[in-house]
Amino acid sequence: MALNSQTRVTPRPSARAVLEAEARERLRQALPATVGHLRTHQAGRIEDSDIDAYVKLNWLEWHGGGLRLTITGRNVCAQVTPSAA
Repeated sequence: MALNSQTRVTPRPSARAVLEAEARERLRQALPATVGHLRTHQAGRIEDSDIDAYVKLNWLEWHGGGLRLTITGRNVCAQVTPSAA
């Protein structure tokens, strides 16, 4: 009786996928500070490219000429911000 062994090959993520994941994590970690800038009316301190990325991720949205946190953004921010115990 011969054993039939199969080798499973896990595909490696592309370089682009790795860069996108790293950028997303950087944005995730920076989101609480970004929200702080929005609350203190210092949106000018947020990079335009970051704003575009946050909107694309649906973490921020344009509302009446200003930016605001979406529900998804609130959830992400809550995951990053340690809760006060």
